[in-house]
Amino acid sequence: MSTPEFDPTIPETAAREVEFISLSHLNPSTELEPVPSRGIDLPYFRRYVQALEEGGYDYTLLPYGSGTADSFVVASAVGQLTERIKPIVALRPNTTFPLVAAQKLATLDQLTEGRAVVHLISGGSDAEQARQGDYLPKERRYARTSEYIDLLRRAWTEPAPFDHHGEFYDFDGFGPGFAPYDSPIPISIGGQSDEAFAVGGQKADVFSFWGEPLDDLRGEIERVHAIARAAGRTTLPRIWVTFRPIVAATDALAWEKAHNYVTRIAATFERGVFGKQLHQKGDPQNVGSQRALTFANASELYDRALWTKTAAATNAAGASTALVGSPETVAAAILDYVDRGADLVSIRGYDTLNDAVDYGEHVIPLVRQELAHRATTGRRGTLQAEHLGGYTDEYRRLATAGRA
Repeated sequence: MSTPEFDPTIPETAAREVEFISLSHLNPSTELEPVPSRGIDLPYFRRYVQALEEGGYDYTLLPYGSGTADSFVVASAVGQLTERIKPIVALRPNTTFPLVAAQKLATLDQLTEGRAVVHLISGGSDAEQARQGDYLPKERRYARTSEYIDLLRRAWTEPAPFDHHGEFYDFDGFGPGFAPYDSPIPISIGGQSDEAFAVGGQKADVFSFWGEPLDDLRGEIERVHAIARAAGRTTLPRIWVTFRPIVAATDALAWEKAHNYVTRIAATFERGVFGKQLHQKGDPQNVGSQRALTFANASELYDRALWTKTAAATNAAGASTALVGSPETVAAAILDYVDRGADLVSIRGYDTLNDAVDYGEHVIPLVRQELAHRATTGRRGTLQAEHLGGYTDEYRRLATAGRA
């Protein structure tokens, strides 16, 4: 891997403003130390969302699964426990009629004074969808999501009652619906199938990716933006990319932690004792997991700090690629993705609460400091030039030192 020549010129593809996302956890159970529980540890949850507020995060994702807490209710709690954090409701269209979802989301938006966001999950696993009675084929689930998006927006904006007779939804005389606080609520979708790109490019405000090698992700960004332009959009979808950073005071200490973590994570996955991992063995059906495993099989380390062994250890069960290094190395790696066009960066750890605190204290400020420098000077600072990570022999030696 050759060291890229540093150019202080800000790339044309670079995002000028960046916001940070985490994922809210309801109890202390982690992939490192699973705790047998299906409930909410309220004191822990309060500490967690307060750590996000104090750490400078902008959003938190409230995940959804057939056996998890309800994301709408948890999002409402986040809204009342924080003053600034924007709750992102993960929502599967099969679980909530679109007009009811629009009403619930608008209510959340009113209660939080304009902070609500929704992330639509079309469904990447037939088995998981079937657990709640959804037997629609995967390619048709995205068609349903497309119709769902249209109905959400109409419910929020139509000034008079309207009828709808579509492929998936049928009703007469609805509206006007309950309005959001100020403006339509941002709609995010993710996925890497052709159907996901088509719907996301044409209609989503935000398109979500898992962490991939830089050049591959840039190609995917160009793809979704090309679809948006072809649809006549003048405002392109924002790009959300998710990582699981493993951070310590130095690169060497971070790699010691990483090698320890992946052993423990693999053991947890093999036992099937954390979250939905019990159901995620065998060949994954969703394209995002398939891509993650392809990258992991080709190489454990990419670019400055992207490590795929965590994805391999979990069969790419959800977002699982790591950024490994000191706060400076990880911040520089995040900026590499910002330079490729990511303007929403999700960082959530394996040691959930402690990592959220560490990122807020040591990583987010470095990224924001660099972005402030760029805004003031019109040039890139030196963080990326000085903390090369995977572009050096020593870092690559550390990455392989703990290999079994």
